[in-house]
Amino acid sequence: MHVKAGLTNCAWGILGPIHPSPSSFPAMTENREPHYTENVQEHLQEVKNLLQKHALIEALAHKQELPRQERHELVETLLHKRHLAELGAKLSTLHPADIAYILEALPIEQRLLVWDLVKTERDGEILIEVSDAVRESLIANMSSDELREAAEQLDTDEIADLAPDLPRAVMHDVFKSLTVEEREQLRAAISYPEDAVGALMDFDMVTIREDVTLEVVSRYLRRFDELPDHTDQLFVVDRDDTFKGVLPLHRLLVNEPDTPVGKLIITDTIKLHSDEKADQAAQAFERYDLVSAPVVDDEGKLVGRVTVNTVVDFIRAQSESDVLNLAGLREEEDIFASVWKSAKNRWTWLALNLFTAFFASRVIGGFENTIEKLVALATLMPIVAGIAGNSANQTTTIIIRSLALGQITSTNTRRLISKELAIAGLNGLVWGGVAGLFAYFLYKNVLLGFILTSAILFNLLLGALAGLLIPLAMQRMGRDPAIGSSVMLTAITDSGGFFIFLGLAALFLSH
Repeated sequence: MHVKAGLTNCAWGILGPIHPSPSSFPAMTENREPHYTENVQEHLQEVKNLLQKHALIEALAHKQELPRQERHELVETLLHKRHLAELGAKLSTLHPADIAYILEALPIEQRLLVWDLVKTERDGEILIEVSDAVRESLIANMSSDELREAAEQLDTDEIADLAPDLPRAVMHDVFKSLTVEEREQLRAAISYPEDAVGALMDFDMVTIREDVTLEVVSRYLRRFDELPDHTDQLFVVDRDDTFKGVLPLHRLLVNEPDTPVGKLIITDTIKLHSDEKADQAAQAFERYDLVSAPVVDDEGKLVGRVTVNTVVDFIRAQSESDVLNLAGLREEEDIFASVWKSAKNRWTWLALNLFTAFFASRVIGGFENTIEKLVALATLMPIVAGIAGNSANQTTTIIIRSLALGQITSTNTRRLISKELAIAGLNGLVWGGVAGLFAYFLYKNVLLGFILTSAILFNLLLGALAGLLIPLAMQRMGRDPAIGSSVMLTAITDSGGFFIFLGLAALFLSH
């Protein structure tokens, strides 16, 4: 079918069929309205209560002294026709995102039981919503046919999100089931890095031409049962799909039907490029309060769009990743994963931390004679390391945030270093002085108070310098600035603090 009256087709051609993203709408069944969650915690508790009843009755049934066949029939009657049926009915009323939340909050055994009760036609929607770690556990317990059916429920951009977790044979079958246009879309979506705008875009959009009237556009829109989610504007292109501008829906509604589209379109609008960084797109959505934005290629042709719900998901994922990276975790962790798997996830930075701890211990060992002369040094060392570590983490957090927002450039790096060193120097004098006074009152030793003040000052300066240079160096190497920053800073401020404090003590107290 072709679009009439000069409109570019949205449902056909290179942009693919128009249909809302499955993850954007609640699951629908016959004679049932969608259910939006008011309190997902209440639903989680209801599911847990039903699972508890299920486990209790199953335990009681297996305790009955009945022949094996009769006991099996009893279990079937008591369980599947009661609590499991009730649980399945409960799940059928929930939004896929709520089911995903519930699955993430359940231990593995209960999670798989609930997953088996989810209707097959909703598997794909839920797999998209769950975290990567939980998705892995669900996919591991699905057959190839189940995975293929789940993937075939999704749009091409969503299949691309799921592709890294699917077996190659399943992806091959899914690819063969798509139309030629959908295959091209899937190839394009998979080709982009995870942190590129192209990985965030979808292909569901309404496009029009500027040489038609608003009446023609309105008639065209009425042909569809529903528009793609988050449609706040229509994209205007020429016959070669070159992007010309946007027509906001409110302009369509308030202007005369015979007004040409060309008179109302906005040409000076935010355009995203498919190969630019996704965090730049996120900043644009936040800065300009966007609901949707067009994505163009190097030739200026419209290839897709990015919507606010996708950007919110991206920002949330980035925030979670930053928290994990700061703690030195290799990847997102399923809190109900096996002990062995969780332990392996934490080994890398724990190994590094163990090495740095040994190094710090050797620093202390080098000053054993000094510590023997004044035992108070051993009690004051943690103060020097602790306050500098905290200050360095504050600096790193600010720098990582500024890097994410694109506020740090080669022209202002020196100024930032000078500022952070000045802040560290001021804090060192103030709080080092406070600590030095406490040391004097405790040990009645003026020189010890001076040494503690000086050590805190120098270690704060060292921590500030490390807090700046570590994330900057990580970014320059193409790595996430947050990866392991906390672990490395702790190592530097501990070892550095011990060396500075004990070195000053050895210098001044040995005489």
